[in-house]
Amino acid sequence: MTITMLLPWIIFVAFAGGVWAVMNLFAKDESRAIERLEELRDPTLRERAKGKNKNGMTLLERAAPTLSKALQPKSELESNELRVRLATAGYNLPNAQQIYLASKMLLLCVGAVLGGGVGMLTYGPTQNGYLTIACVAGFLFYIPDLAIAFLSSSRKKKIFLSMPDCLDLLVVCVEAGLGLDAGMRRIVEELNDSAPELCSELSLANMQLQMGRARRDVLHDLGVRTGCDDMKALVATLIQSERFGSSIAQALRVQSDAMRTKRRQMAEEKAQKTAVQMLFPMILFIFPGIFVVLVGPAAIKMVNM
Repeated sequence: MTITMLLPWIIFVAFAGGVWAVMNLFAKDESRAIERLEELRDPTLRERAKGKNKNGMTLLERAAPTLSKALQPKSELESNELRVRLATAGYNLPNAQQIYLASKMLLLCVGAVLGGGVGMLTYGPTQNGYLTIACVAGFLFYIPDLAIAFLSSSRKKKIFLSMPDCLDLLVVCVEAGLGLDAGMRRIVEELNDSAPELCSELSLANMQLQMGRARRDVLHDLGVRTGCDDMKALVATLIQSERFGSSIAQALRVQSDAMRTKRRQMAEEKAQKTAVQMLFPMILFIFPGIFVVLVGPAAIKMVNM
């Protein structure tokens, strides 16, 4: 038995041993039976354990500082760009950047192990085997980037589609005598189920305003976090209205009408594209069946004759 035949088994044993060591490192010292006995002895222990688990760190969060150290941005500009990308996808936690980089490094290691097993088992220690390792590891390494891009695009679309309704409610609140901050809080209360993405951003902006940040900075950060061009235009309109003392209700009404018109035009554009998009499945799936039904009997008669 050569080293080439033993190499996949060596990789498997090393990977399984590493996983077992990590699980033992972060495993609980006490068994579940001992925990249940302690809960029966002290009834308040369960509530304290719930609060601890809610604020506790998961396995990836614990290992994130070590795993992400090699991929940390080299400059403040790169760090800010990464923070904006994660915020656009909906990840605003302080440790989101470390968890993101740690997940990339973890997937790179997993891809190297899996690619090494497949490549060495199939091709052996040759150029094709090393190329398999590089391809699998590189593909898994860029999976978080693809996921963040997909989540960002989906979240921007949801925010854009829910903005006209939120603006209409905000116009009603402002014209009824409420301030901008109170109107934003009212939106969060009323539309949290139908527009959770936009309401979460408005809730964060309200919290920052209550902590004493300047409204201009809070609105600017709101536009940057969402990444939506229409939200940035709305934020710029609100900042200009506050600076020059113009009517915020009128500005909101104009912005709401413009966004509603844009949303209707997008719906009409998709409706016009439907006829062309239906052509390809009709040609591929419907026309062959019709052709067989219409021409089949005549073709059978011609063959028999």
